[in-house]
Amino acid sequence: MSGTPVQTPRSGRPPRGEPILERAFRVLGAFAEAGEGLPLHTLAARAGLPKSTTSRIAAQLTGVGALERRDNGDFVVGLQLLEIASLAPRGHGLRAAALPFMEDLHRVTGQHILLAVRDGDEAVLVERLSARDSAAVKYRVGGRLPLTGTGIGIALLAHAPERVREEALADANDAALLRRLMAAVRTEGVCAMTVPNPLRSGPTTMSTVAAPILDRHGDALGALSLVTPDEGGTRAAAARTALRTAGLAISRAVGR
Repeated sequence: MSGTPVQTPRSGRPPRGEPILERAFRVLGAFAEAGEGLPLHTLAARAGLPKSTTSRIAAQLTGVGALERRDNGDFVVGLQLLEIASLAPRGHGLRAAALPFMEDLHRVTGQHILLAVRDGDEAVLVERLSARDSAAVKYRVGGRLPLTGTGIGIALLAHAPERVREEALADANDAALLRRLMAAVRTEGVCAMTVPNPLRSGPTTMSTVAAPILDRHGDALGALSLVTPDEGGTRAAAARTALRTAGLAISRAVGR
């Protein structure tokens, strides 16, 4: 859910015949940050729907617990959505198998440990462990990340269907670099890279090392990564073996 406004006709009305379920998901997709509260006019603008339509749909979503309303009138995501989302098998089953290994990595490194799955041409974060004093990063559980430009995304992309890889290469700013990183994932079991920190505070760059979690056919079930302040890449480089080992161990655990 990106929170990016949806393009609508100049009339301001949703496309003719658009199912109510699609409109409801546009309203839910308007939320971009954890715990974010949105007034009706912002909710309508982000969803690309008239205020009257948004008000009606938001009221229905509130009635079933998918949204909640604060005392000031702002809408927030409801707990009912969290309960339902926690049942998603691709995220929940993988998370259960991965969590013990993620906790070990987190305890040893004291840095961000991420777990993600691929959804189309994006990665969806299903778990994140972070130390209180680790550098702030703009990653949240349930958030979406590009497959290109992030270590965990490239680890997923390297074992994605050929069509997905070719589309990513066609859109990449540096296709040659992306090919090398994907090749490293397939041959070495990990990729390491330095990425810009999108937050204004903290370090300007972060180092990441990521490893895929594969099924017995070699397809990516998910990916695991460590994200740490860039200190010449030394901390991330030291974690390569640990990430690769954890990825293999999680693959075996899921297989069982």
